[in-house]
Amino acid sequence: MQPRTITFSKNVFLPLTTVCRNRCGYCSFRTPVQDGCLMMPDEVETLLLRGRDAGCTEALFTFGERPEEEPGFRKYLEKTGYDTILDYCEAMCKKSIEYGILPHTNAGILTYDEMKRLRKVNASMGLMLETTARIPAHNGSKGKEPEVRLAMMEDAGKLKIPFTTGLLLGIGETVADREESLEAIRDINKKYGNIQEIILQNFCPKDNTPMAAFRVPETKEICETIKMARRILPREIAIQIAPNLIDASTLIGCGVDDLGGVSPVTIDYVNPEHPWPAIDELKNLVGDATLKERLCIYPRFIRAGWYDPGLQPLINRLDQRISTGSGKP
Repeated sequence: MQPRTITFSKNVFLPLTTVCRNRCGYCSFRTPVQDGCLMMPDEVETLLLRGRDAGCTEALFTFGERPEEEPGFRKYLEKTGYDTILDYCEAMCKKSIEYGILPHTNAGILTYDEMKRLRKVNASMGLMLETTARIPAHNGSKGKEPEVRLAMMEDAGKLKIPFTTGLLLGIGETVADREESLEAIRDINKKYGNIQEIILQNFCPKDNTPMAAFRVPETKEICETIKMARRILPREIAIQIAPNLIDASTLIGCGVDDLGGVSPVTIDYVNPEHPWPAIDELKNLVGDATLKERLCIYPRFIRAGWYDPGLQPLINRLDQRISTGSGKP
């Protein structure tokens, strides 16, 4: 029997702003406008340079959803020299490409036209579905309406954007809700074939949040959800877990395919209390499986040409680099 292959990408994490219109009960990423909430262009470039020198192939751009809806944010945004957060993100994605790193943007709810615009400078994009259930944790978070998130995933399919989504486990949903969520993802993929991976992310309680004392999902529960996902989803969709949030070594055998983006240069800004494992540590986590680096756009989407032609030279160069194991640029 051939040994299993477990993949990961090497990334640099770039949270352009932590301002967000949503008020999720489990989140500590969001900060008030006045709390120095914006990563300036020189900071982005510094991290891109460090990422390039460390051999990163993915620049993960994130920001809080629709930050312009928060009073006072535009005053801070003006300091970047850009009129909108989308303008800023697009410009920094272009800068990432100049540094030889493929952008992947996860910015909450975007319209069809906004995704069409960012597609030109992104190899892939993402949005966590989290759950199709309506739960108290999402009260005050209009961007977490399930139908809104599913509609964006469909729009990404229409635009032929290789897409990452996933479930957040333990935020008040039931096992039946998880099954329904996985089936919804499966059905979108049946129509468009755009889902390249799903993240099954375990809830981690954060101090000073409404859900600080919430129950944490047990490893057995996560394993059963991974097995459920493997039954429901087609083989072509990879199942990912976060190796800094749970002991991945206990879950590889449940059906995990991927360990997501791991950064040698930046912290996990969403879960800063959970450091990334070193790249060498990942080899120990996967046991007898083969660990393999990948790009943020999966091989089948590269073969199908699901990217803007302007990205082709960089995709080809990075794909060749990781295929030959040549390491840093």
